[in-house]
Amino acid sequence: MRALLAIFRIELIRILTLRPALAVLVFGPLIYALYYPQPYANEALRDVPIAVVDLDDTTSSRELVRRIDASSDVAVAAMLPDQISAERAVQGRQLYGILVIPQYFERDLLHGRQSPVALYGDASYFLIYQRISGAVVAVARTMGAEIETARLIAANIDPVLAAAAPDPMPLTTVALFNPQGGYATYILPAAFVLILQQTLLIGVGLLGTIGNDAAARDPAASAAGPFARVGGRLLAYLVIEAIVLPFYLIVLPYLYGIPRLGGLLTIFAFCLPFVLAVATLGMVIASLFRKPLAVQLVCATLGLPFMFLAGFSWPSEAIPEPLRALTVLLPSTSAINGIVEVSQLGAPLQAVREPFLTLWILAAVYGLVAVLLDVRSAREKPAARAPAGG
Repeated sequence: MRALLAIFRIELIRILTLRPALAVLVFGPLIYALYYPQPYANEALRDVPIAVVDLDDTTSSRELVRRIDASSDVAVAAMLPDQISAERAVQGRQLYGILVIPQYFERDLLHGRQSPVALYGDASYFLIYQRISGAVVAVARTMGAEIETARLIAANIDPVLAAAAPDPMPLTTVALFNPQGGYATYILPAAFVLILQQTLLIGVGLLGTIGNDAAARDPAASAAGPFARVGGRLLAYLVIEAIVLPFYLIVLPYLYGIPRLGGLLTIFAFCLPFVLAVATLGMVIASLFRKPLAVQLVCATLGLPFMFLAGFSWPSEAIPEPLRALTVLLPSTSAINGIVEVSQLGAPLQAVREPFLTLWILAAVYGLVAVLLDVRSAREKPAARAPAGG
């Protein structure tokens, strides 16, 4: 125990005094927290500008335009005389959609015939296209239902039956756990977990590749075995993450209005194996590559694949099966699913048993590998010093 505490004390001092480690483990998460959520501060897209080409110019066509402009998602930024002018505006990225109302729009409606309108949306921006199409379709359906109801009432149909005929099965949607339907509420919790993993992974890797002269000079630390060396370092990383984790999982969600239904003890209990798994993986990477620059390059290279394989930027069900099997080896894969369910959905630990146990297994496996690599490294050091001593 004395040796473990000595390693813990020395490693904690190294974190706070070595600039590369301090920058990655302490200042890195702080900088990420300041600028990363800013692009998502508005939560949802609003007032996407579109052009309208009204070839009918009647009361009905103007009413359709007015309702679309009144929606929260779309803003009618220009009324243009022809489609060619509207296409130029879209190609110049001044507008992102074109609504074309055909000639005889009102006449066809009054005669009970279909009068289709055309919507051209810029699908290169998927979220923008989704907002435009959703808003226009909702307004068109509502206005079409009102016109059909009025036509049936004029034909002496009971008003109650006439109102139900265009939409006999109305649907009420309720957004659970994301009441605003915002992108930030969806993306930020998963991104926070990836940031925590990446900074801890790089920080532990750097510490493992920088010489530890203090441990060699300390009698208790120099007498420590491999389990004490690995355990003492893990304890130091847990202390640092005990400060960083609440900031990312409690403070930042509160500041950005992200719902949190889970209890603090449940969240922190789930995070314990996550921190251990990431830290031991960092030790393994440090033992394999042994140079600070190599560790930084490897972790930086793996950062983008980690994001795409995490299952939030692209559905995990659509990822090829061999790659999905590999993602189990990444702590972030289980951590993102579990932390989101525990924190945002208020799930108990029993409900996230599978990712929770997976993280403990990863921590145990990577920890054992780290111990074995530490033993190998300890044996190599006397062999490397032997020629100099002779």
